[in-house]
Amino acid sequence: MDRIKTGITGLDELIEGGLPKGRNILVSGACGTGKSIFAMQYIYKGAVELNEPGIFVTFDEMPDKIRQDMLRFGWNVKEAEDQGKMAIIDATSARAGQISQEEHSFGRATYDRNEFLTKLTNTIKELKAKRIAIDSTSAIGFQMENGKDGIRQEILAINYLMSYIGMTTILTSEIPPQPPEDTRQFSRYSVEEYVADGVIILNFIGGMNPRRLFIRKMRGTKHSEQVHSIDITDKGLIIRKSQVEI
Repeated sequence: MDRIKTGITGLDELIEGGLPKGRNILVSGACGTGKSIFAMQYIYKGAVELNEPGIFVTFDEMPDKIRQDMLRFGWNVKEAEDQGKMAIIDATSARAGQISQEEHSFGRATYDRNEFLTKLTNTIKELKAKRIAIDSTSAIGFQMENGKDGIRQEILAINYLMSYIGMTTILTSEIPPQPPEDTRQFSRYSVEEYVADGVIILNFIGGMNPRRLFIRKMRGTKHSEQVHSIDITDKGLIIRKSQVEI
């Protein structure tokens, strides 16, 4: 199976060299566990260091704030965008009922699945993108008015399209705080984990080394079944050696 390097120090060695190419991977965690950093590190490192153009779709934060925040890790997102190596699609403005001034955004102040998928497909073609991160599925659900069935259909449509065109995709989802060895909820709507090919759980437990990572599922991969410590450094996320046997 072909592999995509994540750009996250210490992770690839836990999943046989990288993410399965063309698959959808769910990254879940509570607030402050590092989901958005994980997703952006995957896109930025791929674009700048691995020559794999990428797209970061934001439903939660304004693109300018993301660009500013990522500078703390030495990631000049704006420069990578100007060089055509990556793009940020602004879905946050539409979710807030505003028209975006971003180059990659919706043409109106409302979220529409068909428009979103068309915009995503066109941007993939424009950049010749290889990887995508969608942050987050939790925010997508806030746009839906027909309950879990509508959310399920939305997430299935996105997953199917990304798999069909061969993208290796990270989707983030917010979940309640839970101990890594006893995680019972893996996504916001309890549907994402079933359509994803892999599930990575991030936790914040407090103490000297508060953040943890656990790989719950990774299809076609012999992956680590241990809990690993995470550091958020000035160069991004670093995955440490196993701390706890599962």
